[in-house]
Amino acid sequence: MKDEEKAIDEAVEKFRILMQSQLQRAKKIKEDRDFTDYEALDTIVIGICGGDGIGPVITKESERVLAFLLKDEVEKGKVQFKEIDGLTIENRAKCNKAIPDDVLEELKSCHVILKGPTTTPRAGDPWPNVESANVAMRKELDLFANMRPVKVPEEGIDWTFFRENTEGGYAVGSHGVNITDDLAVDFTVATQEGCERIARLAYEYARKNNKGKVSIITKANIIKTTDGKFLKTAQKIGKEYPDIVTDDWYVDITTAKLIDPMRRRDFKVFVLPNLYGDIITDEAAEFQGGVGTAGSANIGKKYAMFEAIHGSAPRMIKEGRGQYADPCSMLRASVMLLSHIGYQKEAQSLEAALDKCMFEEKKLSVTGRADGCTCSEFGDYVMETITNMSK
Repeated sequence: MKDEEKAIDEAVEKFRILMQSQLQRAKKIKEDRDFTDYEALDTIVIGICGGDGIGPVITKESERVLAFLLKDEVEKGKVQFKEIDGLTIENRAKCNKAIPDDVLEELKSCHVILKGPTTTPRAGDPWPNVESANVAMRKELDLFANMRPVKVPEEGIDWTFFRENTEGGYAVGSHGVNITDDLAVDFTVATQEGCERIARLAYEYARKNNKGKVSIITKANIIKTTDGKFLKTAQKIGKEYPDIVTDDWYVDITTAKLIDPMRRRDFKVFVLPNLYGDIITDEAAEFQGGVGTAGSANIGKKYAMFEAIHGSAPRMIKEGRGQYADPCSMLRASVMLLSHIGYQKEAQSLEAALDKCMFEEKKLSVTGRADGCTCSEFGDYVMETITNMSK
């Protein structure tokens, strides 16, 4: 019994320290009020961070397409690309950090970042158990909103997900406590400001894009405190937008209704905590052709990061198939990057070209193997399509 009491005391002390850090984070969130005004910047610095596995291949191709679209802006000095290495699993393992200090400083010198997939060690891997680089970057740059669009016109699907990025079950995911061999405990976190800012971003997007409906997704009937706070806060924000319909769903039935051909057409904009958003957006991406076709925006007030939602596919590199990696996910992320920094015309051109290349013409297809086109060949196809559509 004494050993158990000691273990509980040690766990309580760890919990106290953890809660102090979360209260400090909550205070900092309140202090950060203003979003970056990209129009006011003399030069917008776009960081290109390849990651590892197929990440450098698809990120480099997306940079090439971005440079093509922004050629005049680069020549005028309004846009600058900055190459950032160092997020490979080898370098992170060597430093035993999710993001090495020097890499983090380089990331912070950019306004927006195009980031390739990164490997997160799993049990049995030959790497130390470093935190996910994605999770660490979201925390360090306070990228509180993960925005993921999914569109399948012929199915009546036009969804936009706003997943809270810095709280929920991921906020302190690497700080759980093994009380004894018989008991392990993890933590879920929700702050008032954190819930408010993700909800407001979702409603603002719905209003600006004439979406007309926001669905709040939780498990508040069971996770009553944190999910309850998220639900009540989002409902409160929703009352400020009387022109937008608000409804709420539990996450389990939501996963079922997304595959209901009739009901899924009713959904427009979703706002949901971190863990549920992670799972449901992968499910949603399957309707569009899989996670390889979907991009993701991670938005904060000072910084923004854009990425694919799939992993780094190290097997493709080991098998010598890296040049056949599909760049569509990163190109979709590039559409959101362009829109975010104010280049809406270029964003629309790229999105229209991707729709044509991926769904309509399909002159080239990426299979991940030699029976399909290479990553760079598909990039050429997209740029050629953009040129032809502008004539």
